[in-house]
Amino acid sequence: MSVLLVGISHRSAPVAVLEKVAITDTDRPKLLDQLLASTHVSEAMIVSTCNRVEVYAVVDAFHGGLAEVGELLTEHSGLPMPDLTRHAYVRYSEAAAEHLFAVASGLDSMVVGEQQVLSQIRSAYATADAQRAAGRTLHELAQHALRVGKRVHTETGIDRAGASVVSVALDRAREVLRAGTDLPLETALEGRTAVVVGAGAMGGLAVAHLSRAGIGRIIVVNRTLDKATRLAETARTHGVESTALELSRLTEAMAAADVVITCTGAVGSVVTLADTHRALADRDRAEFPATERPLVFCDLGLPRDVEHAVAGLPGVAVIDIETLQRDPAANAASDDTAAARSIVADELAKYLAGQRMAEVTPTVAALRQRAAEVVEAELMRLDSRLPSLADPERDEVARTVRRVVDKLLHAPTVRVKQLASTPGGDSYAEALRELFELKPGAAQAVAAPMEISAIAGDGAGLADDFTAGHLGEEGRPA
Repeated sequence: MSVLLVGISHRSAPVAVLEKVAITDTDRPKLLDQLLASTHVSEAMIVSTCNRVEVYAVVDAFHGGLAEVGELLTEHSGLPMPDLTRHAYVRYSEAAAEHLFAVASGLDSMVVGEQQVLSQIRSAYATADAQRAAGRTLHELAQHALRVGKRVHTETGIDRAGASVVSVALDRAREVLRAGTDLPLETALEGRTAVVVGAGAMGGLAVAHLSRAGIGRIIVVNRTLDKATRLAETARTHGVESTALELSRLTEAMAAADVVITCTGAVGSVVTLADTHRALADRDRAEFPATERPLVFCDLGLPRDVEHAVAGLPGVAVIDIETLQRDPAANAASDDTAAARSIVADELAKYLAGQRMAEVTPTVAALRQRAAEVVEAELMRLDSRLPSLADPERDEVARTVRRVVDKLLHAPTVRVKQLASTPGGDSYAEALRELFELKPGAAQAVAAPMEISAIAGDGAGLADDFTAGHLGEEGRPA
């Protein structure tokens, strides 16, 4: 059983494709159930953020698992398989683990070094665990990925370029708000009014950033008023005047706003062109006309929360995921990036060594079980040959035989675990199984990864990284 990753992200696809593939928190449990019901998938986890969708599946066959994951994404997104194939990337076995570690470290984020992805991976694992979709393999992979991410952020300065997509979006909003004024850039948000649409993790992050930026007032708008109220209370603990409103009052809130931050995960536009026209009309009747008081939308939703046509209105600026993809502030310093990659490589080696050692354990256990059975058989034979042997003498003979066997097995079993942690170490476990005629079922957990060198094309052994072309060309059940 190996881990298969099929993903689409801001690096491989335009926003229009990402919008179609996006998986909401509501969709995720249903899709996990569908994956588990498929033939080749035994575990599954879905990481879905504002700029990526990645399915991690433990599969018993590369082709079969890839076909089933591809069909799921095609059905969910409505994209034809060729379109999905064009924008997807596929990783297998070691390459899948390496990719998740890089994602957890912020190396693959739109804003390099962002920390929010750690909570998104944690949420993905929690959902998989709640759905009983995460077994031992994904549990160990996800937990190790979270540790890697924490280590990178602790030991490097990779997050100096910006803590999240929110921080970069707000930097661009400051530039719009200060245009035509002599305000210092860092004070452009001070005393202004911000609307936060959505009370989830991104909404909480937006409130935190706005509070630190000196915003004068925050209006939290959400479908559920209770959640909006709780987030507004959080803002007040930071000393910021805050109000909670239901989504039906969004236009009213926008009329009072300088900045609107949205990230709802809703399907379809939350901020429509008509809503914005009404909000601008209300602003025109207020003290300052809209043309002199810009309205800035930071649309961080995937799919988009703000209708595309809104960006064409006078006095309105829209900063969305597509804009942020081109922002140079999304890149971390090269030294910090290199240090982070070094940590990922080190942790990947540790993880793989641990996995190989764990895989050889059933073989070692089977060997010790075989030795115990031989000892017990010989002791029974001794009883039949020497029925008059006293119990103390019999016990001493039994202890002596077991000690001899333990000493004989100690060195090879310790050594095989050490050797198993090295590349190609599974061959040592296979040698033990052959030499001692161990039952395949006793050590099935250490079966070698599927041999697919023919697919790789060079006959060089095990392949663990594939192009997305396999989705369409070779994605047939094995």
